Amino acid sequence: MTTQLPPGMHLETVDDKIMTLNVGPQHPGSGHMRLIIKVDGDYIVSCDPDPGYVHRGEEKMAEYRNYIQNIPHLERPVIHDSSNILYPYCLGVEELLGIEVPERAKYIRVIAAELNRCIYILYWLAIYGIFLGHSTMFMWPAGDRELFIDLLEAMSGARVTHAYLVPGGVRNDLPSNFEERCLRQVEYFEKRLKEYEAVFYQNPLLKARTEGSGILSRTDAIRLGTTGSVLRASGVDFDVRKKEPYDVYENLDFQTIVMKEGDSYARSRVPYLEMFESCRIIKDALRKMPKSGSVRTKLKPNPKGGNDEVYRRVESGRGAIGYYIVSNNRPEPYRVKISVGSFRNLICMPYLLKGEKLGNMPAVYWGLNYWPVEADR
Repeated sequence: MTTQLPPGMHLETVDDKIMTLNVGPQHPGSGHMRLIIKVDGDYIVSCDPDPGYVHRGEEKMAEYRNYIQNIPHLERPVIHDSSNILYPYCLGVEELLGIEVPERAKYIRVIAAELNRCIYILYWLAIYGIFLGHSTMFMWPAGDRELFIDLLEAMSGARVTHAYLVPGGVRNDLPSNFEERCLRQVEYFEKRLKEYEAVFYQNPLLKARTEGSGILSRTDAIRLGTTGSVLRASGVDFDVRKKEPYDVYENLDFQTIVMKEGDSYARSRVPYLEMFESCRIIKDALRKMPKSGSVRTKLKPNPKGGNDEVYRRVESGRGAIGYYIVSNNRPEPYRVKISVGSFRNLICMPYLLKGEKLGNMPAVYWGLNYWPVEADR
């Protein structure tokens, strides 16, 4: 017996069986953005990212504040990696104003940047764990990041938005006995980090959902302009700290983590392995840092840049982040433009999700190391 469909239920064309889903912007798994996804059954036909829900106008605000006043608000797009988003701004302003940074301050900056890198990656990893239904991998990184938050609180006086890096150096020197405390907590974290391997990265459910999923070839990673862990997970050996070293990175011992698979598993693993390298950098910087000396070059009130422009970039937790700053003989910059890794990595999302199962979407999406607030800035 043939079933008679009600009027309007007949599939006239192929498009009639395509369903459009809105993931976000209120969905907790979308991260303050929207993904317009079309599915054919369980398979994704297309994905159209729709960012912009957390735009804050950072670049325009920077034109109305002087070079020092810009520090607190520029770290807001990535409050859990505030040292790294401020780093290129400080480097650029120092070049415009002709400021020489004291040697001790350079090492302290590197330590703060690597502590913040671990804080960001642990936050990212915690969200990645809960995206895949692994509640232990949410609680462990969320708890372990307190080790680094406590250290940055001791350095800056603030637990989240530190505003610690400033043009000329850092705001204040390290507290007494900081080196011993930092070394002790970093060494403990290295031991703790090894436990993640068995609990999460060797978990058969994680491997089943990520290995061979969302493959980004080396050629496509370069062609689409990806950066950071996304680029290195596709076999491209590029890290700004190695290729364009700034401050004292050329004096420190660390390796660039590169994987060749280019799938979601590789993109989840590269940031994890990079935390071991961050610990190496911190310990090496503590050994080589001058034990005393100035930590900040004193600036004149309302310093003015000349008629000049500069571009400086660093390696953040999400990839290369750079500032293009234009000066016109005023205490405020004429123009500030921020190039962030999150926006660059967003470009490849439609390519990777097409043809994937809907259930793999969270792993592919979050593996791109995309932070919506930074991308919208």
